[in-house]
Amino acid sequence: MTTATQAFLNEETSTDQPALPQPKAWPDRMLRYSGITWFSAAALGQWIFVFYVVFQYVPELAQFGLPGLANTTLPDGYIAGDMMGNLAIASHVLVAIVIIGSGPLQLIPQIRNRFPTFHRYVGRVYILMASITSIAGLYIVWTRGVPGGMVGHLAISLDAVLILVFGGLAINFAIKRQIARHRRWAMRLFMVVSAVWFFRIGLMFWFMTTGGIGVDPETFEGPFLTFMYFGQMAIPLLILEGYFLAQRSKSPAVKSAVAASLILATGATLLGTFAATMGMWFPRLL
Repeated sequence: MTTATQAFLNEETSTDQPALPQPKAWPDRMLRYSGITWFSAAALGQWIFVFYVVFQYVPELAQFGLPGLANTTLPDGYIAGDMMGNLAIASHVLVAIVIIGSGPLQLIPQIRNRFPTFHRYVGRVYILMASITSIAGLYIVWTRGVPGGMVGHLAISLDAVLILVFGGLAINFAIKRQIARHRRWAMRLFMVVSAVWFFRIGLMFWFMTTGGIGVDPETFEGPFLTFMYFGQMAIPLLILEGYFLAQRSKSPAVKSAVAASLILATGATLLGTFAATMGMWFPRLL
């Protein structure tokens, strides 16, 4: 994975700005490889999540159709007579498999450079399906509700809007051949599309390290959940913007600080993925 992803988050030659120089000083190398390490951890965690979703939901839908949603862990996954709502949930789940599974592939430069046609077509499908699942998510949230009350409603709706906006901007700059800008917005899109995954590993990381302080298991509300509903988007975006800033900065201190934050983020990502896999996803497949 390291070889395949070593240029992740390192913008390459574009039509609107020159290529960034290869890292020479140790702060540059530290920044570069900390980005590689985080991306590798995130890609692994997302593919584990896709594996879980496939084997949790696809067999039920294949065998029983929409009523099979009642046999899953989704709250109110199937409601008799609500065809639109049931279709929205099924499409939301199936599309999520495609976008979360293919998202990391779009950011691997060897795939992007050696198979540009594949990259372009997968990118179009990725943005289209991300938009579809966002609209389906909005419908589900405001017709069936979600755990977490109004905070959950607002946060999920905000994420859906960000997906639509970031996807539109990524397409816009690709059409204009402003490739560096396109890639930055594609990376931001990847972060907000991945919010559903960030929420799960963040929650399980919190339970593993604190026992669940600030979470009411009965209502699925509480201070930490309020934080996580918005943190699932804000934290990854802030880290990414920090990376962009460090890439442009000439200050070794800035580069080192951002690299250190990425190393910490990698540790939290791996621990959260392990906690979610062993405490939530794997047991449901047994």
